[in-house]
Amino acid sequence: MTRTTQTSRTATLAVSLAVMTGATTALAGCSRAQSGAGEAAGRTAAPSASRSAVAPSTTTPAGVAPVKVTVTPADGARGVEPAASVTVSATGGQVRDVVVTDRSGARVPGTVKDGAWTPLRRLGLDSTYSVRSVVSLSDGTSQTASSSFRTLKPATTAKYTLLPSDDTVGVGMPAIVQLASAVKTPQQRAEVERNVEITTVPAVEGSWGWLDDRQLMWRPKDYWKPGTRVTVNARLAGVQTGAGKYLGRDDTRSFTIGRSQVSTVDMRTHHMAVVRDGEQINNIPVTTGKPGFTTRSGTKVIMEKVSAMTMDSETVGIPKGSPEYYKLDTRWNMRITWTGEFLHAAPWSQWAQGRRNVSHGCTNMGLDDARWMFESSMVGDVVRFTGSDRPFEPTEGIGVWQYSWPQWQQQSALR
Repeated sequence: MTRTTQTSRTATLAVSLAVMTGATTALAGCSRAQSGAGEAAGRTAAPSASRSAVAPSTTTPAGVAPVKVTVTPADGARGVEPAASVTVSATGGQVRDVVVTDRSGARVPGTVKDGAWTPLRRLGLDSTYSVRSVVSLSDGTSQTASSSFRTLKPATTAKYTLLPSDDTVGVGMPAIVQLASAVKTPQQRAEVERNVEITTVPAVEGSWGWLDDRQLMWRPKDYWKPGTRVTVNARLAGVQTGAGKYLGRDDTRSFTIGRSQVSTVDMRTHHMAVVRDGEQINNIPVTTGKPGFTTRSGTKVIMEKVSAMTMDSETVGIPKGSPEYYKLDTRWNMRITWTGEFLHAAPWSQWAQGRRNVSHGCTNMGLDDARWMFESSMVGDVVRFTGSDRPFEPTEGIGVWQYSWPQWQQQSALR
């Protein structure tokens, strides 16, 4: 609600905040923030005009129109959206300047036009801001006034991680914004994407795209050129991702592209050709998934390397008591899907490597070959699989290369 008050030539001005409305889809999986006593957490205060405190004044001189000031919301308003604008209007005077400062007194960057102050970026959550307004009156004098407001405290603070965490990665690794909970509406995904910037040196053609409602990735049109420097700047503090849910921080991450290594596993010939910087440097006998456990065909990316781990088939749906159950200590493991596919050493299947497929879906190698592959690989290296009729689904791993370039561009929420 907006209220208009009429004062004499001396007036105290307040601020108005244009409240954005967000989608109301409830999301799960984020930390809960406690609301203050007597205040509904995440509730947006309805804007209302404040009755400005009027300084003592003499009668209005002849020929000087009384000043009519419209202000919203009230001084001391709470629950203000972080993307709000600050506005001041005055009939009988002209708004000359609006300055917003944070709790420390630092000026908040913004632009002023026709009495409206627009922040260059979102304000902080659950933060207090002060406003100083200057209005020129018709007799050539001016009046200043101060007001303050507090932005909303979200019911839920959403979290995210920028990946990769490695400083140097292979040519297939995209820049990733991994959200801890779903961003379900197209409008919210577009706003997240709009507030993440990527810079590459040298410049590279590429595009953001969503694998699902929790994974935003930027890939180049083709594999990265070795030596490229990539910086991701996420200005996501205050971006709404659900009903009462807002991202709580900004972040930045940089990484460098290492040498090019692209390997190809042919499941029909049972060999893996390893190509580095355009030249084949190894041809390793392997065995992949047997019938019923067929390894997925497609272009995958090494997501992590673990030198020793225990593989338990219960984690991929094969329970104890099943003829196919296994629990094995393995060496030189390179994960390529979230659904349990690894490249790793398997001395127990060495008799089949280079001859037939006998694994439960992993790519098995001899101990020496697996160690060589582990030491020669890095997170972000590409591993292509051919020869099966079971496709690799993009969300089963880092699936950005399962799309053609035109298809990937269509995964952007801004298209």
